Amino acid sequence: MTFLSFLISGISLGSIYAIIALGYTMVYGIAKMLNFAHGDVIMVGAYICFYATTRFELPAIVGVILAIIVCTVLGIVIERLAYKPLRAAPILAVLITAIGVSYFLQNAALLLWSSNPKVFTSVIPKGNISLFGGQLTIPYVTLVTIVVCIIIMIALVWFTSKTKMGKAMRACSEDKGAAQLMGINVNGTISLTFAIGSGLAAIAGVLLCSAYPTLVPTTGSMPGIKAFTAAVFGGIGSIPGALLGGVLLGIIEIFAKAYISTQLSDAIVFAVLIVVLIVRPAGLLGKQVREKV
Repeated sequence: MTFLSFLISGISLGSIYAIIALGYTMVYGIAKMLNFAHGDVIMVGAYICFYATTRFELPAIVGVILAIIVCTVLGIVIERLAYKPLRAAPILAVLITAIGVSYFLQNAALLLWSSNPKVFTSVIPKGNISLFGGQLTIPYVTLVTIVVCIIIMIALVWFTSKTKMGKAMRACSEDKGAAQLMGINVNGTISLTFAIGSGLAAIAGVLLCSAYPTLVPTTGSMPGIKAFTAAVFGGIGSIPGALLGGVLLGIIEIFAKAYISTQLSDAIVFAVLIVVLIVRPAGLLGKQVREKV
């Protein structure tokens, strides 16, 4: 039962990575940009929910919705101010800008909320489900995280394949110039992509802090890096790849901590990524695209 418990914990952690990885993979797939400030949007969402539920004593669901709204608006603002002027700029300029936005959000959080650790009040009721006569206990937060991840993935796959705006996103991903000639608002589509990714980051931040309740201005940094790793692992630009990469990464991390070493777990995760990329450079579900030069 211990093995099964670790497996479920790994899937839960991987589900959080997968939700975060969606922001990376959608932005890269459509705008061909790496938004390294995405991890800090997670932190902003967690803080908004924290203060809404503790200082203003709002219901948990209201705090979550408020966090999603604030992060969605923040994502659009970041895209319009920082990334839109760099549409045709070299990739290095975009990367430097993303790092600058990340540092700006972290330092703004330090000024607003200080560096003191805060104990996040979980928005999910405490409790466990006992199975096999109490030999296996699964916390509610673990179950809710997995279920929310599955719902988000199904909704996104449906949105991108069935709706008009989703098809516009796929068209922009294939060829922005051709999409614009067909009457698609490319700038609006990219802004919508940032909005969706940032809204999902808020959900991930709330789930992350509900499972691991310490909240500081760098809360999203390491999960953000690991989620980016998960996106690359599964095949950046692929929504199913983000799910697969996130879940596998979470399972590998939990089992590495349980059976090998808590100190070496991160090194093992990145070592597995290197091996996978050597075998499949485009990731597990990624497609290798040949460019004409």
